[in-house]
Amino acid sequence: MKARQVHRLIVPVAAAPLLLTALTGSLYSLLLELDIDAFWLLKIHTGRFGPINLQPIYSILLGILSCLLIASGIALWRPRRSSAR
Repeated sequence: MKARQVHRLIVPVAAAPLLLTALTGSLYSLLLELDIDAFWLLKIHTGRFGPINLQPIYSILLGILSCLLIASGIALWRPRRSSAR
């Protein structure tokens, strides 16, 4: 599989939890400054999605997904080899 195909496959899968974590963390901090306790946002931020509890592996999962995105992105930057004709 080529780097571009791998990157296209990984981005939607990896971007969703990364964006969700960034959004919930920022929103929780903002609401806390306004004296609004939205503890449920903190649960989502740490990987607890109602009955689905990913808290033990959520940070590891986010780290692996981040590394995969970085590696596939760097692979796209590599210059292509010109084919000998």
